[in-house]
Amino acid sequence: MATRSEILGALGLLPVWRRRAEFQSSPSEVGADESEAAPTPATVDEPPDEALRRAHIAALTWPSFAADVDACVACGLCRSRNKSVPGVGDVRARWLFVGEAPGADEDAKGEPFVGQAGRLLDNMLAALGLARGRDVYIANVLKCRPPNNRTPAPLEVDACRPYLDRQIALIAPKIIVALGKSAATTLLNVDASIASLRGRVHRYCGVPLVVTYHPAYLLRNLPDKAKAWEDLVFARKALA
Repeated sequence: MATRSEILGALGLLPVWRRRAEFQSSPSEVGADESEAAPTPATVDEPPDEALRRAHIAALTWPSFAADVDACVACGLCRSRNKSVPGVGDVRARWLFVGEAPGADEDAKGEPFVGQAGRLLDNMLAALGLARGRDVYIANVLKCRPPNNRTPAPLEVDACRPYLDRQIALIAPKIIVALGKSAATTLLNVDASIASLRGRVHRYCGVPLVVTYHPAYLLRNLPDKAKAWEDLVFARKALA
């Protein structure tokens, strides 16, 4: 029985692969009429193969990580942001805190969770006996700020998630704390309320994950600070 390739070949339907240089011949290499009838278009750079891009990110080391994030053009956010925000902290931390995306303050400074929300997060860490950069790493799912702090688009999340996954592989944290509903539902790939996700140990990339409120939300809803503290105590027990 003839193979699929043999059948397509007999019908003249197989693709013919040619070197790019063959499509860029100078006018002297072709007839004048042919050159005028079919001018050679300018070469357009093709987007990198996604599998190769993900393999490249999966092989990154810390010395090259931040520069690679800053040079990323996989989504349009690179054109609207001011600074990329790779992450900050202890690269051997047991605790990894993950938010959704940088805000205006983070975009200006290039560091996650600064401003009022960042100060509140620092206070929450201090209550646990932790500190930014000491057994703690802080990052976001997205490394660039969406314009006007809008909700990240699914394609933006898909493009940036390999960087977070590589950070997790490099850090090897013992516990992940998802800050806010958006970060939690993105990481867990669920459509659920934060109330239904709190108080349980989930997993992401094989690491235990606990959900709590985003510090910016707590600034607007002070009574829920007590619930956030409960979540952190629960995370500490899960870590132990």
